[in-house]
Amino acid sequence: MRIARFSIDGNVAFGAVEGESPPGTTDGLVLDIIKGIPFADFELSGTKVPLSKVRLLPPVLPNKVVGIGRNYADHAAELGNDVPDVPVAFFKPSTSVIGPGDAIAYPSFSQEVHYEAELAVVIGRMCREVPRERARDVILGYTCANDVTARDVQRREKQWARAKGFDSSCPLGPWVETELDPSDLTIQCTVNGEQRQLGRTAEMVRSIEDLIVHISEAMTLLPGDVILTGTPAGVGPLNVGDEVAVTIEGIGTLTNKVIKRG
Repeated sequence: MRIARFSIDGNVAFGAVEGESPPGTTDGLVLDIIKGIPFADFELSGTKVPLSKVRLLPPVLPNKVVGIGRNYADHAAELGNDVPDVPVAFFKPSTSVIGPGDAIAYPSFSQEVHYEAELAVVIGRMCREVPRERARDVILGYTCANDVTARDVQRREKQWARAKGFDSSCPLGPWVETELDPSDLTIQCTVNGEQRQLGRTAEMVRSIEDLIVHISEAMTLLPGDVILTGTPAGVGPLNVGDEVAVTIEGIGTLTNKVIKRG
């Protein structure tokens, strides 16, 4: 099931996305509005609205976004880094999250902002110290993410809070796919229609299960929390006016435009 979060006539709701559409369009897609929230038992209302009539929002509002750095060997190498012995975790605050079609505001304190296409894991229930064999049980589903990074700030400051946590640095969407095998999916990033990244989730150094175990050893994960699983090789700069799109097989496409921060 594809679960979207959207607004219509000033109201916010979740809905199940139904139908198929040509790539890059929402033609033919409708939303069956959900009674309740997707983190508990819910029913479909049977009230349907065309996707073209609503504004898609970030599919979840996470309490926290936990990113994992250098989880693809080729990406680590392209930036001159080794694959770490243990996963490198960092946070992106809730204020960094934007949805499909929202603008990435180029931060005033950076001159080198990069795209990073990633598979995002959405947590479905509160959990802590999750055993590996139960890791899939705590997952609601998967969505596309762009771990937008101020690369010059990351290098200069040595820690990643400002470089990866600035406002609008975490586009998520377009929806959460709940029925998906994430083990070997194509991940692609384009900028102004030109392919910049192309990889597969099978190239991850550490699996999604291993990441959930590692993170939940330290902290409680809450429904709607998001784990970013790392980016394949090919990262590069974004400029004001660029349109960046992350496409993941079996999920869809997340598109955002870069604007000057006002």
